[in-house]
Amino acid sequence: MMIWGVSLATCAVVAAASLQEPLLIPHISSAKKPLVNSTELQDSITVENLLARAKHLSKIADLSQDQYNHPTRVIGSRGHQGTLEYIISTLAGLGDFYTTSNQSFAAVTGNVFESRLVIGSDVPKSAAPMGLTPPTKDKEPVHGPIVLVSGDGCHASDYPSNVTKSIALIRRGNCPFGDKSELAGKAGAIAAVVYNNENGSVQGTLGAPSPDHVATFGLSGEEAAPYIARLQKGKPLDGIAYMDAEVAAIQTTNIIAQTVDGDPDNCVMLGGHSDSVAEGPGINDDGSGSLSLLEVAAQLTNYSVNNCVRFAWWAGEEEGLLGSDYYVSVLPEEENLKIRLFMDYDMMASPNFAYQIYNATNAANPDGSEELRNLYVDWYKRNGLNYTFIPFDGRSDYDGFIRNGIPGGGIATGAEGIKTKEEELMFGGKSGEWYDPCYHSLCDTVDNLSLISYVTSTRLIAHSVATYAISFEGFPKRSQSISTEGYARDVKYHGHKLRM
Repeated sequence: MMIWGVSLATCAVVAAASLQEPLLIPHISSAKKPLVNSTELQDSITVENLLARAKHLSKIADLSQDQYNHPTRVIGSRGHQGTLEYIISTLAGLGDFYTTSNQSFAAVTGNVFESRLVIGSDVPKSAAPMGLTPPTKDKEPVHGPIVLVSGDGCHASDYPSNVTKSIALIRRGNCPFGDKSELAGKAGAIAAVVYNNENGSVQGTLGAPSPDHVATFGLSGEEAAPYIARLQKGKPLDGIAYMDAEVAAIQTTNIIAQTVDGDPDNCVMLGGHSDSVAEGPGINDDGSGSLSLLEVAAQLTNYSVNNCVRFAWWAGEEEGLLGSDYYVSVLPEEENLKIRLFMDYDMMASPNFAYQIYNATNAANPDGSEELRNLYVDWYKRNGLNYTFIPFDGRSDYDGFIRNGIPGGGIATGAEGIKTKEEELMFGGKSGEWYDPCYHSLCDTVDNLSLISYVTSTRLIAHSVATYAISFEGFPKRSQSISTEGYARDVKYHGHKLRM
């Protein structure tokens, strides 16, 4: 298979090469720079440079070994601090093409070191700690009866008096998980279990910490069903909950780089997140996206632009889109309106990849979102590549932009979703398996990257940058009167974990 002169064999040779540091980018004198050209900018993106950056990032993740006993770039770790320093130093080496700023903000990070849930004589396989859950009392096991909460557990009246000193069993739905945990804690529960109201497990987050939160687990509806039936018949059921976890407040940093040249009132903005989960080094999630941005930013310095280009590396995405949310929340209205669109690039090199486009339409999102979606569609078609649409459901850093009236969209190559048989025919790989089997795991290393999807995705990023850096002709103008209530109401996610 060939793609722009890069063969699978070439990718294999490059993967085996012992590249040390990212390659230097030759720069053209500013007085001689031509206007950016999409084809030329795409052609400047090479497998060698992308892989070299990924190998360098892997070494940076190793800085956290002493803290976490494995590589990671989670916020607050040495690996994440090293990632920020690498991005900043790379941008500094590009001369005066960009104005770079660091935006510090307060963030909350959580880590679960050990957990266990026992219901009756069972250890439910689907039981999983909620994100940002506190520990059980004194980080020791707690024992008590399982008490079924009425309704969806969204009101204090749903919690019966006997929930005190019990483990509350709460149905998912209608309000955030954090509200359910908080109400359980206020009612005197020693722990909480939120079971799914539909098929599948619950991988959720409690969100902003509350002193009334209790240790909280998610549980699949299938495993919860027999326990619910037993309790509804009035038969007692005991449980044991154990959670060794911590929730800590820290300071972390977004990095923003904007071209010095180009119309500052018409900016094309794009971003990826600089952090990983605590469980692994995150070389695909989102090392691939953040490094794609860095490489495109480096190559763009060889050209001039008509419209300003603004790159962002967000911190705290894995903790609930903290960095991007903060950035948009403090933007004055006049600055908000200068951003013509935001493009999100999260996970560009999944090994069992599909070329995915967020299905962002103007009917459900700010005008311009669909035009961006169609730019991706047209590019894949022109290059003879298949593509598929995925839900625009709040799982990545575009969320805050859409909620604040800024059109957006993006591409991805797949996370924990399962590849279908049809997608196997479209993209290769293996149906029935995750797009990224190492998603949020220790094995998300350099060896986890598909170099073909990595270089392809980065070239599409380059195309998106070049297109809007040249002109917004035909692209909808920003409006000050955009309602995104429907989007906010319908979106189930805030980051990679369910929020309600």
